[in-house]
Amino acid sequence: MRFSAKSMLLSDWLFLVYVLMVCCKLLSASSHHPRGHTGQHQVKQGTCEVVAVHRCCNKNRIEERSQTVKCSCFPGQVAGTTRAQPSCVEASIVLQKWWCHMNPCLDGEDCKVLPDYSGWSCSSGNKVKTTKVTR
Repeated sequence: MRFSAKSMLLSDWLFLVYVLMVCCKLLSASSHHPRGHTGQHQVKQGTCEVVAVHRCCNKNRIEERSQTVKCSCFPGQVAGTTRAQPSCVEASIVLQKWWCHMNPCLDGEDCKVLPDYSGWSCSSGNKVKTTKVTR
């Protein structure tokens, strides 16, 4: 009889360990962020967000900035810039390089497309900000 009691306790213990493992696995799965794992963050449809920013100065002491943006645009839209912020814009603007049509500059700034159509500049007084598009 003692042998039977010991084997029953062992089976109960194994069952308890199994239940704890299942519970831990379920809790671990439910604790993940609902939008996905870190690094796979989903952007709300029709919006953009900056995921990395880089700043440096070149040899002429001109500050250079670049940023990496993640967008989730609606069909017919692509990543662009509106009022100096990343945004989704009509694809035709980018395809035809009509940069100023997406209103990339802040209020009070003048927009001009660069001569080689590689981007645009926003100017106000003697301050000029130039943006070159890279893919």
